[in-house]
Amino acid sequence: MITFTIVTCTYNAASVLQRTLHSVLMQEYEGVEHLIVDGASTDSTREMAEEYKRITDARQCKGRTVKVVSEPDRGLYDAMNKALRMAAGDYLVFLNAGDSLPDRHTLEGIAAEAESAGMRPGVLYGDTDIVDAGGRFLRHRRLVPPEHLTWKSFRHGMLVCHQAFYVRTDVARRNPYNLNYRYSADVDWCIRVMKDCEAFGLSLLNLHRVVAYYLDGGMSVANHRASLRERFKVMRSHYGLATTVAMHLWFFVRAAIRR
Repeated sequence: MITFTIVTCTYNAASVLQRTLHSVLMQEYEGVEHLIVDGASTDSTREMAEEYKRITDARQCKGRTVKVVSEPDRGLYDAMNKALRMAAGDYLVFLNAGDSLPDRHTLEGIAAEAESAGMRPGVLYGDTDIVDAGGRFLRHRRLVPPEHLTWKSFRHGMLVCHQAFYVRTDVARRNPYNLNYRYSADVDWCIRVMKDCEAFGLSLLNLHRVVAYYLDGGMSVANHRASLRERFKVMRSHYGLATTVAMHLWFFVRAAIRR
C-alpha cells in the first residue's frame, strides 16, 4: 500500500491550523504520516498540534502517525528541508496551515490513481481550489495543470500548486530547498524535482481532480513584489534570460488583455 507523508509547517498559525489538522484526521485512507514542523511558535500552535497528536494516537488508526517538532528554524524552507529528512512515506506533499484536503476520500483516490499507473510515478499532480479564511470556496486556481507536465512547463508560470504536487520521497530528498530563495524556493524545487524525474525516467501523473484547497493569500502574496523579482531569478536559472524575458512580456500582455 502506498503511504503518504503530509507536511504542515507552522509559525504562530493557531488561527488557521485547525482546518488543516481536521482535513487530515478525517481521511479514510490509513497509510498517512503527518509531520507538523513548527518554528517555535509563541501562540497556541504547538498546543493545538500536540492535542491533535493525542487524538490521532487515541484512535489507534492502523498506519496513521503524527509527529510534532517545535524548535527555532531559519524560515519556511528550512522547516521544509527538515521535513524532507524526517519523511517516511512513499510520497510527500506540503499542506501548510490554512490549506486542506477537499474531502475524506482525497488520499484514497490519489493512491488508487498511483497504483493503477503501474510503476510508481515520480510526481502525482492535480488541481487546486482557492478558499477563504473560513474554508469557503472562492474560485478555481487560474493556472491549470497540463495533461503532460514536464520541467519545461513552468516557463508558463507555476502551473501546479505546491500543495497539489505529490513527490516520491526519494526524489524529494535528493532535492532540498534552496535557502538562498526567500519566497520562490518552492517554484525552484518543483522544477528541479521534475528535472530529476526526467533524468531517471520517472513519469509525472495527472490525477484529473482537485486535490488541495489553498488558503487565499500566503507569504508570496504578502510580499508580492519581492516574490516576483525572485521568481524571475528562478526562471532565469532554469530557462535562460531570453526565454524568461519573453515569457514575462507575454505575462504582462495577457494581464493587460484581461483587464
